Amino acid sequence: MHFSAEQYSNLHRVAPEIILCLFGIVIMLLDPFLGRGRQRMLGWVAFVGTLAALASLRLMYLDQGYAYSELIRADLFSIFAHAVVIGAAALCVLDAINYLDDENLQRGEFYALVLFATAGMGILAGANELLTAFIGLEMSSISSYILAGFRKRATKSNESSLKYFILGSFATAFFLYGIAMVYGVTGTTRIDQVQPALDQIFSATGQVPALSILGLALIFVGLGFKVVAAPFHIYGPDVYEGAPTPVTALLASGPKAATFALMVRIFYISFPGEVHFWFWAIWGSAILTMFVGNLAAIVQSNVKRMLAYSSIAHAGYILVAFAAATVYGVSALLFYLAAYTLMKVGAFLVVTHLGQQDEKHLEITDYAGLGTRQPGLAVCFSLFLFSLLGLPATGGFLGKFFAFQAALDSHATFGPAILWLVIIAAINSVIGAYYYLRIIIAMYFWEPSKDYTPSKVPLALFTALAIAAIGTLYLGILPRDVLNAAFAAAGSLVAH
Repeated sequence: MHFSAEQYSNLHRVAPEIILCLFGIVIMLLDPFLGRGRQRMLGWVAFVGTLAALASLRLMYLDQGYAYSELIRADLFSIFAHAVVIGAAALCVLDAINYLDDENLQRGEFYALVLFATAGMGILAGANELLTAFIGLEMSSISSYILAGFRKRATKSNESSLKYFILGSFATAFFLYGIAMVYGVTGTTRIDQVQPALDQIFSATGQVPALSILGLALIFVGLGFKVVAAPFHIYGPDVYEGAPTPVTALLASGPKAATFALMVRIFYISFPGEVHFWFWAIWGSAILTMFVGNLAAIVQSNVKRMLAYSSIAHAGYILVAFAAATVYGVSALLFYLAAYTLMKVGAFLVVTHLGQQDEKHLEITDYAGLGTRQPGLAVCFSLFLFSLLGLPATGGFLGKFFAFQAALDSHATFGPAILWLVIIAAINSVIGAYYYLRIIIAMYFWEPSKDYTPSKVPLALFTALAIAAIGTLYLGILPRDVLNAAFAAAGSLVAH
């Protein structure tokens, strides 16, 4: 079979999705032929698949442009988002290998679903058309619904899956209604053609169609659900707590990064002229998200649930960078997503190991004395918590610094409102210090729990922890390369 140059380019520009889906299919084909004791090998196959997908980003980089009738765009922005999403999936696969053994859930379909979900996230990150983005959203969501309920014998896991499915269906409906309204006004679902159509309408009528603003609002509702931004966060803590911990790590990182990438494309490319409409929606949601996440996390005694509320709070910090509506704001958002993914997944890696079988050790009291029982794990967990808090020399600190700086730099455009947003974000960072430091104090200053038996960290988990810890420190100490990549990615989006 002979492929034309255009067909080769199409394949190059969706290479990560092709590789992820192929590896997912291979895993499903191999699964029936492997005995129960050998299915963990499929986890390593899935990990190799994520590495191959990361390597294929080189093909996207060398052959940038539109793919498949301009439905997908491969640019530096898409490549950066892909790297974050696939990296999160790779760490979560490593996390799951021993977890599934401990829970007697070792099945090939778990890894296949993770790869399919990641492929959907990649489509979200690179979509240049709203219905294509919807397909990516559904690929990611449907796989995630099943993964959330993978512990079939656990009531909380079943509840997690059901809540995620029901509320996710509502969010999808809002997203589709928003697309329909935008199409009704502009006659297009192409992300890069919406603004020119709105400009023509404005030139003819002198006003922005109210239906297009309503459509954008509905799109924000649908995507706000995926990034767990308030007031669309209701499902988050229950789903994150009930899902298997490696799945929680994936849900708290990958979909958030991919959906924020799509939101940036839609708001910055399709509706840049309406920034004074959507700025206030982002502004209000950011404040509400930060307060809801941090204040609710303070009263949690379950570490997994606390990290779920922490994830909500961090969505608010990311929205601060989003609200800047500048190239610097986009680059700060991308850098924050990279740092957030490493530190959040890293924290859940520790929770996975310490939770042990049936996830029965998830209370803060179970972490008492960890600094003397397992000092290596305690140091790693402390690093991730300090980064989530925003302590200097960690990726989390620079993520917040760049996000807040980007917002301050847009003061001339938005006036005192953006200054107050940064002040409120800083106050929330102080609030967040309480519950992060409480865990660290428990690890180093509380008496060890007598009913807890430490277990050795397996190779797969050790590898994932090392990657997350080194990455968190690297972004905090030597951020230049990643920050330059984020600036280049933001520039490619605006040039679009």
